[in-house]
Amino acid sequence: MIIRKIENTERITAVALIWDTFLKFEAPDYSFEGVDAFRSFIFNDKILDTLEIFGAYEKEKLLGVIATNQNRKHICCFFVEADSQRKGIGRKLWEYIKKHNQNDVVTVNSSPYAVKVYHKFGFIDTDTEKTTDGIRYTPMKYEMDNGL
Repeated sequence: MIIRKIENTERITAVALIWDTFLKFEAPDYSFEGVDAFRSFIFNDKILDTLEIFGAYEKEKLLGVIATNQNRKHICCFFVEADSQRKGIGRKLWEYIKKHNQNDVVTVNSSPYAVKVYHKFGFIDTDTEKTTDGIRYTPMKYEMDNGL
């Protein structure tokens, strides 16, 4: 498996993976407003231009995506396609971000579906579940060890 940055010319494939996976696993927990807000976010080129998107590839097939902003301080999207879940792909994407990160803390607003996954990765809740524009999330953070 190769983890690498997704180029702008490959972005449509990454967005399709994110959208398809979102619809299968997360949309059922969201209101129409939340699904629409998420769709507006991931199909907005101006927003996508602000993100660093990394993909997990096996034999040229994209299996998972992690997108960050603020110089890898915040995870905006983290999805592994349905048939590839529970195979360590998400962990490999997260380990890549940790290894290539200069920040002391990484944050995420976790969907209800992913809270347990983030807890397994060492994230802690920083507040209770919130809803903004119909999107349910739990604010979380991960404190980097940085060898200290």
